[in-house]
Order: sequence, then structure tokens, then C-alpha cells
Amino acid sequence: MNFTDEEIAFRDSVRRMVDKHVVPIAAEVDENDRFPTELVKLYGEMGLMQLWIPERYGGPEGNLTLMCIAREEISRVSPACGSIAGLNTMFIMPLLHFGTEEQRQRFLPQVAKGGVVTAMAISEPQAGSDVGAMTTRAVRDGDSYVLNGRKQWCSYGVEADYIVVMARTSGQSGADGISAFIVEPKKMPGITFGRHERKMGWRGAPNTPIYFDNVRVPIENLVGEEGKGFKASMRALDLNRPTIGAQCVGLAQGALSASIEYAKERKQFKRSIAEFQGVQFMLSDMAMQVEAARALVYECARAGDSGDWERLNLLASMAKCFASDVAMRVTTDAVQVFGGYGYTMDYPVERMMRDAKLAQIFEGTNQIQRVVIAKQLLA
Repeated sequence: MNFTDEEIAFRDSVRRMVDKHVVPIAAEVDENDRFPTELVKLYGEMGLMQLWIPERYGGPEGNLTLMCIAREEISRVSPACGSIAGLNTMFIMPLLHFGTEEQRQRFLPQVAKGGVVTAMAISEPQAGSDVGAMTTRAVRDGDSYVLNGRKQWCSYGVEADYIVVMARTSGQSGADGISAFIVEPKKMPGITFGRHERKMGWRGAPNTPIYFDNVRVPIENLVGEEGKGFKASMRALDLNRPTIGAQCVGLAQGALSASIEYAKERKQFKRSIAEFQGVQFMLSDMAMQVEAARALVYECARAGDSGDWERLNLLASMAKCFASDVAMRVTTDAVQVFGGYGYTMDYPVERMMRDAKLAQIFEGTNQIQRVVIAKQLLA
């Protein structure tokens, strides 16, 4: 990629950090499904968790390109650890684009200090891709809203200091009538968590059901206009999806690099398997797919950084969908290159293949992304 000197320096600093702090714990985090709290502190000190907060609120004022670089580099080793970089984006963006200045002054400087974990709760057991089917409800009561319902698949919610929660304030279905609220699970009574989801991959990134039982949320914690929360969530997702694509590029690159190294070392019939044309063709196809995905992801990032929202909306779905499909193909081929050893937990490619599958599902399934792409093409 044609990165600037500043972007190259940033990439190199992240790469050094990964080698020192992420490589040694990646396999253990997956095996024990452990949330690596030590990385929260480290990333906070480096400005990675709060990368998008403007300088006027105490943040580093990064951009989408830097977010993608950080997540790509870390995800070469562990996408679960990569998710912690830029983790607070889904909390920051609704405040920046739809919140009040009072809300920005209240919350963003705290997040900018580092070490604060935030989350966004949208999905429900019966409302995944169909966000408009959500039933969690917030009812106005004086100077507060009373929140009741359940959220599913809220990444890092159980660890969060603040969560942006989408709840219905009017109507029975559809996007209109959904509002966004900032809740503080460690301070507000009535918020409880269920059992951690036991996932096939992306372990170490907790997903835990959240239950709201008459949770009283002050009116000043309403983000944007009542009934317009869906719009706030969609803008945040448009800006986050390219970073998921970047994680997939990193994951695929990690699998490709491991496959090249293994192919050179592994000998069969008195030759390294890298000398066999069948393996060479596999590695070539893997490399082409990775480079194509990387180009699309950073083209999308440039659109976001330039404020081209219409193009970003289209490219965000393309980047997330294409890159995650590439990650699935490349990691599956990596397991094949490793042969029987690729199917064991002694090598990282089986973990990479498990991690790749989730990327085709979360942040909007790839089927939904294709619907979004087609709708824009045919508009």
C-alpha cells in the first residue's frame, strides 16, 4: 500500500508491540478464552483503544486508515486481540456524529485517558440482521427512561464501563422508533449478565447476554433524537466494517506467512513441499486474494477519511464481505498446506481458520452485505 511516512511509522510501532506483547499470549488467550486485560492498559497507553477521539477531547485524533493498519497488524497474530484496538469506536462515533457537546465533554475525555472499555448493544435473540425486530423498550418516566429487555452478542459488554444500547421508544417494529442510550452497567441497578457464549473461534473476545430490568437511564444519556438511534448505529457500523475487513486481511496474511514458512521447511519425497507446483499454485492464489482484499480495505478507508459517506457505505460492505470471504478461503488453504499438522492445535492455522468463520457472520452477515451492495448498485 502507498502509506505516508507517518502511517508507516505507526504501522512499525504497532508491529513491534505485537511481536513483544501479543505473540507470546495469542495461543493461551484462545485456549483459555481469556479476555487479555493487560492489553487494555497497553493499548490505552498507546492510544489504540481511543484512536478516533479528537485532540480537543484529549484523544490522538486518528482516522480510519490508522484504525485499519492497527487492526491488520495485530490480527496477523490474533483477531481477538486485534479487536481491542479501536474497541471504543462503536461508542465514540454515535457521540461525535449525533451526540450533544455536553455528552462529548462528559464521556470522551474519560475514554481518551485509556483503559476504559465500551460497547454497543444492538442484536437480540430474535433481532440479528433484522434490527427493526428488536423488542428491548425504553419508556419515558419524568426525567429518565426505564429500560427493559435483553441484548445478545454484545461484544465486550460484560467488561464495559459504558454501553450504547439501542431500544425501542415507539412503534412495534421497523427502524423508526429506535433510540440510542448510554448506560453504565457498573453503576446502574437492574443490569445483569448471562453466561459467556462458548464460541468456536475469536475466543478471548467475550460475548455475553445482557438483561435490563427496570433500568433507569437519565434523559441526558439519550444520544441524538428520540427514535433516530438506528441511524446512529448504521453510521458507526459503516465506519467499523472496514476495520473488520482489515482484521481479515491481517488474519489471512498471518496464515499465508505461516504457510510459506512451513512449505519451505516441510520435506516430502526428499524435497521441500514448496518445490511442488500444486503447493506453489495454492500459495500464489492465497497471496493474490490477500493483496486484492487489502487494496479494497484501504480504498474504503481513504473514502472514509475524505468524508465520502456515499462511497463509504458501499465500500464498507464490499470490504467486510470480500475480506472475510478471503480470510476463510486462505486460512482453509493454510490448514491444507500444513496437512495433518494443520489440524492440530500445535500450529496456529487451525485457530486462524476458526477465527475466520466468525468474520463472515458478525457486523452484518455476508449475505446481508450483498443485499446492501445490490441495493446501492440498483438504486
